[in-house]
Amino acid sequence: MQLVLISGLSGSGKSVALNVMEDCGHYVVDNLPSVLLPQLVTHLRGAGYQRIAVAVDVRSGASIAALPQQLEALQVMVGDVRFLFLDARDDTLIARFSETRRKHPLGGDAVTLAEAIGREREALARISELGHRIDTSDLSANTLRNWVKSFMQLEAGSQITLLFQSFGFKHGIPMDADLVFDVRCLPNPHYDPVLRPLTGQDKPVIDFLEKIPEVGQMVDDIYGFVASWLPSYVNDNRSYLTVAIGCTGGQHRSVYVAEQLAGRFRGTARVLVRHRSFKT
Repeated sequence: MQLVLISGLSGSGKSVALNVMEDCGHYVVDNLPSVLLPQLVTHLRGAGYQRIAVAVDVRSGASIAALPQQLEALQVMVGDVRFLFLDARDDTLIARFSETRRKHPLGGDAVTLAEAIGREREALARISELGHRIDTSDLSANTLRNWVKSFMQLEAGSQITLLFQSFGFKHGIPMDADLVFDVRCLPNPHYDPVLRPLTGQDKPVIDFLEKIPEVGQMVDDIYGFVASWLPSYVNDNRSYLTVAIGCTGGQHRSVYVAEQLAGRFRGTARVLVRHRSFKT
């Protein structure tokens, strides 16, 4: 049986993720108090359902605080439990609520939207690190759908999942990063007019960067650091580790380095690769 728990800030894209789960054949339940999760699993298992997706968030009230302890019990009940937490910057959330004119679940006549978001972020702080975290601030709905699908395609098991994510510093550091490496010191293909429109996935850019010894040394050093400390993250019962690689625009150097690292770690851990600053 597979149980997918989806949580996060209001306006971060939970409805998009739930729709993906439903399209993938999961029995979907929105806004369930976390204390009812064991009963729901027992009931749906008896009814013959094998895949369930449940949204658990601040609308459940104080019961959300018990979720960390409940996850341990659910792991015993269900073989494959996955937790997805969606987040976004405050300015992004405010813009989304302004566009849709929806009321925040913690809002009220005496509470501003910014205050409501702050209260919700504080209430969810304990559970935000329980599983796989996605910062949706700069993502389109379609990109988020694809990332959720990639998350669901991972095989179940205790092996840690390594996510290598390229980004551009000019767009801001992704909030879901656990480790951040800056590769802006490497020669930039952007200054070559032929390479400028390409990305770090294109062969001309790859050939350009492979000829530079410093690039190979940077990849080696980052690989050595992550490989050295990966067992400690595993021993800390971490299921996911997001390694963010940043350059100026997130198009050439960071993409190349992220792809190189992902290739080296395949076979050691489950690996995902994402590029934030351009559409693949």
